[in-house]
Amino acid sequence: MSLVVPEFNESVIVRSAEAEVIGQAPTTIRLLADSGSTGGALSTQRVTLTDGADGARPHHHANSAELFYMLDGTAQLLSGEQVVTAERGDLVIVPPGLAHAFAAAPGHNADILIVITPGVERFEYFRHLERIAYGKVPPESLAEVQELYDTYFRTSPTWDRARS
Repeated sequence: MSLVVPEFNESVIVRSAEAEVIGQAPTTIRLLADSGSTGGALSTQRVTLTDGADGARPHHHANSAELFYMLDGTAQLLSGEQVVTAERGDLVIVPPGLAHAFAAAPGHNADILIVITPGVERFEYFRHLERIAYGKVPPESLAEVQELYDTYFRTSPTWDRARS
């Protein structure tokens, strides 16, 4: 097991009004702290999904765990072969290598704090997703950056059934 020793010596303070916002309803991502600002300790963002919106399709991280803390609402989270319904105050932590995905539960909103540790530079990944959403780059371009962002897409019949 390796230990990440963060290399930063000042507190990271991100005011809500100053956070970069990617997207708009039904999927909004607030970029809070990236790996570079936390000395590699973590990356964190807040994802708000409305009316059953999808968040992330099935994927895994080879080197990082991902924490999902439900600030409000109800979400569905894939964790391996299990779909968990999480509500306000619930916490789900997915270990490295395990397939996971998330979405607002059908007919519900979800407000989720997501932390990836050790950190991976994620802000540019979300900007890339925004470029895809606006048709500036093709969806296939994500395959080219999977290793860079430690995000490897997977298929999951379990998730497909839960979301259909």
